[in-house]
Amino acid sequence: MPLPSQLSHTSRCPPEEPTLSGDFPAGAPERPSSGAPTRAGTTRTGAIPVQSCGAPAREGLVRFNAAPPGEAEAALLACCGSRRWARRIAAHRPYPTLDALLAAAEEAGYDLAGADLDEALADETPVDLPPGTPAAARTAWEAAHAEYASRFRHAFVICLDGHRPEERLNHALSAIHTRMSHPPEKERGIAAEELCRLARARLSRLIGRTGAPGSPSVPV
Repeated sequence: MPLPSQLSHTSRCPPEEPTLSGDFPAGAPERPSSGAPTRAGTTRTGAIPVQSCGAPAREGLVRFNAAPPGEAEAALLACCGSRRWARRIAAHRPYPTLDALLAAAEEAGYDLAGADLDEALADETPVDLPPGTPAAARTAWEAAHAEYASRFRHAFVICLDGHRPEERLNHALSAIHTRMSHPPEKERGIAAEELCRLARARLSRLIGRTGAPGSPSVPV
């Protein structure tokens, strides 16, 4: 049975997809910045070359690097609901490659703690299963998620990259039942790791990278 490759989505921005304005054409020059070093080891002194990657990702990265701070942060908040996370990644632009951007996002994600992690987890909301999901499966999922949310006070977060669509519901159900047995602090750590994986996948989609057929690299 088909199931989205994520079982939650960020509600801070429109749920359909994070986007960047088309006002920034591919090849637009980066705006001069302060000269502070970036995560990728480059110097923010203006335009830097966007190194080799697929054309959609290359063009998306150019637009992301050139977007106004508020627009970039809004798009990032559709990937992870922590405002500090979004500000940190936006502030370190421009990125020379998609891999450099994803590495910075991953580092920022693993640094989330305290109120920032609470904010990000609170921004995740469960989504409905797709039409055609059997009633018994829908009932089992909704009951499990309600029990999880009651115990841990936030939505169940899981990244299902690498699982075929027909496997995802069973994997998610197995995972949620296993994780409900965890002490709160252990489960909080696991949820933070899954949130980091989801943020990376959503950011890949925002910029334009696609995965191999049958093994989506991003949530849908």
